[in-house]
Amino acid sequence: MTLALLILDDEPEVRDALERDLIDLGTTIRIEVAEDVADAWAVIDEIDRDGDELAVALCDHRMPGTTGVEFLVEMMGDKRTVKTRKVLVTGQADLSDTITAVNAADLDYYIAKPWTERELHRVVSDCLTDYIEVQGLDPLPYMAVIDRVRAMTIIRDRGDLA
Repeated sequence: MTLALLILDDEPEVRDALERDLIDLGTTIRIEVAEDVADAWAVIDEIDRDGDELAVALCDHRMPGTTGVEFLVEMMGDKRTVKTRKVLVTGQADLSDTITAVNAADLDYYIAKPWTERELHRVVSDCLTDYIEVQGLDPLPYMAVIDRVRAMTIIRDRGDLA
């Protein structure tokens, strides 16, 4: 089983930039991209078929058809994605949209465009660490991309260190 990260954005340049900024994580986790919500659900189906788990979803808000916030809310109703860490990456969500994302989609982070690579890595690392802790997964295979101090605390608290 491998943890996966989904990048959902309708703008190819933004998708490519997010993927490029996170490419070094690709040796440890699976990185998938989607251009719209239908494509994102197809990617989630593929991740599930492969026996992997979607740990983090990075979603734009303003997209044709279903918005990113609506998608994040939909994820709460799917057993495969209810525990997924959710990040809104946008420059266009108004306060009402953001409140909906926080309250109805259990939003973990909001990143305003333009982001910095450092900020993006910090948020993804925090989300992956949270996911591993909540799901009771072994953090050791993911040490290169998660918060190492928290990972060691997780291991210690579970009694895995002798």
